Amino acid sequence: MTDNIFSLEVLRARQGDCLMLHYGTDDEPALALIDGGPSGVYKSFLRPRLVALRTERGLADTDALPIDLCMLSHIDDDHVVGLLGLTKELVEADDNNKPKIVQILDLWHNAFDDIVDNDAEELASAVQARFGPASLSGDIPLDAGANVDSVMVLASIPKGRRLRDDAVKLGIERNLDVGGQLVVARSANQPLDMGKGLTITVAGPMLAEVQDLQKDHAKWVATHPEEIRKSAEALAEYRDESVPNLSSIVVLAATNGPDPKRILFTGDARGDKVLEGLELVGLLDQGGSMHVDVLKGPHHGSANNLEQDFFERILADHYVFSGDGQFGNPERDTLEMLAAARGDDDYVIHLTYPVGEIDVERKKDWEKHRADEQRRNANKPAVEVRAEWSDTDNSLAAFLAGNPAVSDKVVVVEEGVPHTIDLLGKR
Repeated sequence: MTDNIFSLEVLRARQGDCLMLHYGTDDEPALALIDGGPSGVYKSFLRPRLVALRTERGLADTDALPIDLCMLSHIDDDHVVGLLGLTKELVEADDNNKPKIVQILDLWHNAFDDIVDNDAEELASAVQARFGPASLSGDIPLDAGANVDSVMVLASIPKGRRLRDDAVKLGIERNLDVGGQLVVARSANQPLDMGKGLTITVAGPMLAEVQDLQKDHAKWVATHPEEIRKSAEALAEYRDESVPNLSSIVVLAATNGPDPKRILFTGDARGDKVLEGLELVGLLDQGGSMHVDVLKGPHHGSANNLEQDFFERILADHYVFSGDGQFGNPERDTLEMLAAARGDDDYVIHLTYPVGEIDVERKKDWEKHRADEQRRNANKPAVEVRAEWSDTDNSLAAFLAGNPAVSDKVVVVEEGVPHTIDLLGKR
């Protein structure tokens, strides 16, 4: 008798996300790869793990490891670059008639051009014109004077295009399960049968909001001629906070059967949008709550994306927060909200790096923002300047030390050791 598989493997991915969903059976294992992390993650973490999986499955060096589904949640650098490392290697192998490390059978990827239903070259050009060539690698100054999250998404447009182009070169079907259209949440969404015992329900981005963004983008382009579109003023006007909110694919992956195991993947979506999308597709009652086995924390545990009610309404046995402290994530406020929402409940918090290492980077980020606020305050006294970093008030370590019941729930992904959340007890 063969055993079923349903487990989530969490990889170290610096400040980004890189996750593997194992499903199927021992005799017919299947694999979904969700995001690839930023620069350096492919060679250091993702590729070695793919090679190890080939060995575990007994594949020959000339056999490609099947990836049944590769999903890019959105085009931010810290999600897409690792996948580009993978597809670059595949293209080079194809060009040189060499064996491929993997075979991607299906790619879920909403290219930004598709989201805005328009060629996004204008936005990429505006980003580069305003912030310089380095901006297209995600190097945006903190005092940019624009919505940095939005600009970071816009700066990643060329990378999203490259992933799409690589898929075409490799003959990989894109968004196959939704007829090649955008992966979006609609009110009539039903679970998609992905085969091998897996269903996926799309809860974001929501179709209505994508359509609104398309209209806003068309209007913005029409009202900004070329010479203005590339100016500082023009890009500053394009500060639609829905850009990052709408970028992330949000899905509930589940096993078939009367008692399904469920994992909620949220990308970098805002918490209230995740709740709204789950309500839209009927997974969450209006104002109600739901249970999942694993919740991938939105936006690496950024408190800017969450309120406490998010953790009160989506109850999980396992919470995964990917992040090494860069950009401040995961934030202490997020863990405080989770602890307040769940009280003495039994759950596990999975961090991709040790708390001490995370706090080192979080402190650097705090001090960087404080220095920027001080500079801006010199010209605009209304700009608030945060207090100096305090280990007691700001560090994760101090919070966990003062809350041993929460600290006892924390586990850390060890470097070089597969970190698997096994939901069936058989892997």
